[in-house]
Amino acid sequence: MSAGGGTKAIIAALAANLSIAAAKFVAFVFTGSSAMLAEGIHSVADSGNQALLLIGGKRATRARTPEHPFGYGRERYFYAFVVAVVLFTIGALFSLYEGWHKLSHPEALRTPQWAFGVLIFAIIAEAFSFRTAIKESNAVRGDQSWWAFIRRSKSPELPVIVLEDLGALLGLIFALFGVTMAVVTGDPIWDGIGTLMIGVLLAVIAVILAVETKSLLIGEGAGPEVENRISAALESTPEVSRVIHMRTLHLGPEEILVAAKIAVENDDTASEIAKGIDEAEKRVRAAVPEARVIYLEPDLYRADAVAGPSA
Repeated sequence: MSAGGGTKAIIAALAANLSIAAAKFVAFVFTGSSAMLAEGIHSVADSGNQALLLIGGKRATRARTPEHPFGYGRERYFYAFVVAVVLFTIGALFSLYEGWHKLSHPEALRTPQWAFGVLIFAIIAEAFSFRTAIKESNAVRGDQSWWAFIRRSKSPELPVIVLEDLGALLGLIFALFGVTMAVVTGDPIWDGIGTLMIGVLLAVIAVILAVETKSLLIGEGAGPEVENRISAALESTPEVSRVIHMRTLHLGPEEILVAAKIAVENDDTASEIAKGIDEAEKRVRAAVPEARVIYLEPDLYRADAVAGPSA
């Protein structure tokens, strides 16, 4: 996995979630709080998700094979999609069920000081993990807003970790709210309400992740800025008079396939065209290093063929 894959952020989140999960389960044993149980399951699910991201990053580096001639780069998208499924099925649905159960059969909290201590510890640990994810993301998101970064990033790991860590922090706040209200009012229903809030939060995050990673999984082209750089590099080649049409596809976060039909002069020789194609590929790779697979088809420019089905 490349630096853009956010390995440091994933490992930081994994270490934080493993320690937090153990603490939450201990607090659940002593308090009987459904919010603490939901948060414990949430942390276990997050730990599994981070392990899945690491596995996806490792498997994506495998060499091309005859069966997979373009390599395995999109495995990172597959494992990121699995993360969204796990977050919804294990985290959200369990929390919603547990919250409903607590509302139907409320139980008084025992020794709530355990819950307060663990939640404060967990908030501090998650804050450090979230800080690492923010720092790693800021290095690659440029001047994009956070929402644009999550929507447009071709590297799935950092948006996943940012949303997971944000969800973990908000979930801890919801759990703290539920436990606090249960203690202050003496009504254990608040513990169930806090648990339901955690479930809804996880469901929303899971849906956002699923939608975004699904788009990457089925295939996204390069962004407009990248396509403009590729087109400019092609048209800067002396033997290329213009780009007739072009298609791009992300084979992985750091690998783009470029297929373009380029216009050449009608009196160019085969040798000149071949030389021009080689030079055009060299210029594209210099302008966009991620453009690793390039197919160029020379043709004579016809205005009526630019948008035609056989162009």
